[in-house]
Amino acid sequence: MNEKMSSETNAINWFEIPAKDISRAKTFYESIFEIKMQEMEMPGMKYAMFPFDPVKAKVSGGLAQSPMHTPSSTGSIIYLNANPDLQNVLDRIENAGGKVTMPKTSIGQNGFMAFFTDTEGNTMALHSNT
Repeated sequence: MNEKMSSETNAINWFEIPAKDISRAKTFYESIFEIKMQEMEMPGMKYAMFPFDPVKAKVSGGLAQSPMHTPSSTGSIIYLNANPDLQNVLDRIENAGGKVTMPKTSIGQNGFMAFFTDTEGNTMALHSNT
């Protein structure tokens, strides 16, 4: 049976950012977003989850270190929520060990975006409304 995605579902349910060193990656993301990530035991991998509220069923994800998770500067780009202003997050990236590869850039009525490389070598993006 081929069911269509309804307008009430998310195109993405969960994301995983590959890590070579889960502790280093966790410290990086905790620093730039000023959050605490929860480490979890997962079969065959090390894992750290971004904070989320399961009751509200918003999309979230985590960092994963395993033989199946290879950091990459090519491929899919994940845009992380940096509201209210992504510049606040962008300003912490280099001090945390990452590299800003595209500064805050207007995308018109859709807000702003920026690209960065994390400590693991992943190309990532930020989005905010202002």
